[in-house]
Amino acid sequence: MSRASLEKKPTEVASMFDGIARHYDLTNDLISLGQDRSWRRATVKAVGAGPGDRVLDLAAGTGTSSEPFAAAGAQVVPCDFSFGMLAVGKERRPDLPFTAGDATQLPFADESFDVVTISFGLRNVVDTLGALTEMRRVVRPGGRIVICEFSAPTWAPLRTVYSEYLMRALPKVAGMVTKDAGSYEYLAESIRAWPDQEELGRLMLSAGWSSVGYRNLTGGIVALHRGTRTD
Repeated sequence: MSRASLEKKPTEVASMFDGIARHYDLTNDLISLGQDRSWRRATVKAVGAGPGDRVLDLAAGTGTSSEPFAAAGAQVVPCDFSFGMLAVGKERRPDLPFTAGDATQLPFADESFDVVTISFGLRNVVDTLGALTEMRRVVRPGGRIVICEFSAPTWAPLRTVYSEYLMRALPKVAGMVTKDAGSYEYLAESIRAWPDQEELGRLMLSAGWSSVGYRNLTGGIVALHRGTRTD
């Protein structure tokens, strides 16, 4: 399973993100009720990058997720397939090496990074297994992967409320900011169709990652998956 019920082509998805780039970070903060900040902090802690580490930050968008790695002294490369997102990011942080790239065909040499991370972007890649395999290729032996992505709430009542919010409230709230509720209807559907925690873990193992595990955040609304390349 890559992305069940996905109807958009990769070029259409990229174009969609181009259109919402200017308001993307603000909208994320609003629709998550500020929780996205704690999710990103958890991701940064899990990556644990320090001076001299080479970090590939995929689906980096405008670079918000990359900034903490740069602040810690790591050599971070923000990478995204949306030129609109990259342009906004480059305006904000001209010092960061924003790079256009498809997660299934990364423009980097084998074993180029110590760690690869992707936050809230893997579900927008058509070939999930192919992307996970490609991420493993560009990480050195002993290197790591950290994935922060929406997942399945572990408490049944929360799952019901969350599903209703996704499909009804999220597009409306986002539409008031971006004037593009349609894009967020697609994003809401991509979250609902995404594999749960265990299934994503199995996909990581199939892609060759070892020591795969995950931790639930906010009751499983988001899950933080980790793995290691052992050879």
